[in-house]
Amino acid sequence: MSERKKPLIILTGPTAVGKTESSILLAKRIGGEIISADSMQVYKYMDIGSAKITEPQMEGVPHFLINEFEPFDKFNVTLFKQYAVKYMEDIYNRDHIPILTGGTGFYLQAVLYDIDFTENEDNSSVRDELEKFYRDNGAAALHNRLKLIDEKSAESIHENNVKRVIRAIEFFELTGNKISEHNEKERQKQSPYNFCYFVLTDEREKLYDKIDRRVDLMIEKGLVEEVINLKKMGCSRELVSMQGLGYKEILDYLDGNCTLEEAVYIIKRDTRHFAKRQLTWFARERDVIYIPKQQFNYDNNEILDFMVKNICERGLK
Repeated sequence: MSERKKPLIILTGPTAVGKTESSILLAKRIGGEIISADSMQVYKYMDIGSAKITEPQMEGVPHFLINEFEPFDKFNVTLFKQYAVKYMEDIYNRDHIPILTGGTGFYLQAVLYDIDFTENEDNSSVRDELEKFYRDNGAAALHNRLKLIDEKSAESIHENNVKRVIRAIEFFELTGNKISEHNEKERQKQSPYNFCYFVLTDEREKLYDKIDRRVDLMIEKGLVEEVINLKKMGCSRELVSMQGLGYKEILDYLDGNCTLEEAVYIIKRDTRHFAKRQLTWFARERDVIYIPKQQFNYDNNEILDFMVKNICERGLK
């Protein structure tokens, strides 16, 4: 493997499209091991709201970056890249193929193109000021600050993604440069890997229906109880982990800011919006291989054969 580019497979798509099942089938067929590119499944005790894969669902396929961090820990693209690259080297040493699976496009891009998404990890006074501004004024006001200095970033980062909004403002304050321009330069890099970048898709209405049903199932499985337990552990809304979809809304319900019905409605609505933003992100990516599930009659074996055919044609296997 050292004489040529190492193989890498990415299997992604919007939330609830069916990435987990397809990734297991693919890993078993080609001798792959899976690295989760999900910003929430990395946390322990956050199983229901993150739709975390279970041990039986893994079917013996090794998985990494699942349940590896405490809810109190910060997790970001820099840490993801650091851990993912380490696990990839271990997988190569076992003569297996790493499969990055998950819907966080930011994470996938960082590894695939070896991108430096500057994090400014030192707890700067700028970050402290921005976090205080957010606490005092809210997400909308913080997002407006970003809009004034970097309109392109403001368009691509949702105001509820406070962590990324703060990072973008901080980057400008510390460097005088727009993070959107920095990231655009980084995106022009060529990948150091021989890769296949698969994007599973589905008809919009079917996807939205799956999202609604998934949220209902989360409530049935005990999402409220899961958040209650996290609160008992000392997890508050200030934590990065508790900003995840499903968690902050249930926190609002538990704090008396809305009814459970309202919380569920907001989770469904915002998850649909999230899926739409994911599709927009993937549409901007280079070299992707789209897999519209309806064109394969929703037959997982047909989808698997299609992926393996592309993997073999590109010399990954």
